[in-house]
Amino acid sequence: MKTVILLKRYIKDLVYGANDGIVTTFAIVASIEGAELGTAAILIVGFASLFADGFSMASSNFLSNKAENARKANNGIASNTEKENPKIAALFTFIAFVLIGLIPLIPYFFKTDNYNTFLLSCIATAIALFGSGALRTKATGGSALRAGTEMLLIGGSAASVAYFIGNFLEQWK
Repeated sequence: MKTVILLKRYIKDLVYGANDGIVTTFAIVASIEGAELGTAAILIVGFASLFADGFSMASSNFLSNKAENARKANNGIASNTEKENPKIAALFTFIAFVLIGLIPLIPYFFKTDNYNTFLLSCIATAIALFGSGALRTKATGGSALRAGTEMLLIGGSAASVAYFIGNFLEQWK
């Protein structure tokens, strides 16, 4: 029961981390695919970015929550909810970023000539984006179909931009 309450309390951090993790990582995959730089580049840059960006997001979340708590305390602003613990918020952001952000990279561990790895990464990413959006309604309420579609469209748009930029720049090499 405490876990469910904790997850609901930090849903913002989970959604923030998961969405940015998968979109950022898939954008890297898509841009490297668009530039035709190969699997090694996808895995090296993908993992470096996954952990560096995850840490950056978590530390930014920590600092912003700490600042918000201080602002409220210094201005005597009472909150009708408990203050967010900056360390827990950062941890949830990092975990969600890395776990969900790993999904676009998984097909590249098993790359063969028998299937289109990028297509599998696209499908896995789309399912994860939709699923993450739909799951958030367990804490927030609302339509799982609408929330899943919203997250899929926003994340898919960012990935499309990255692919086309990579492809465009590849034409110049």
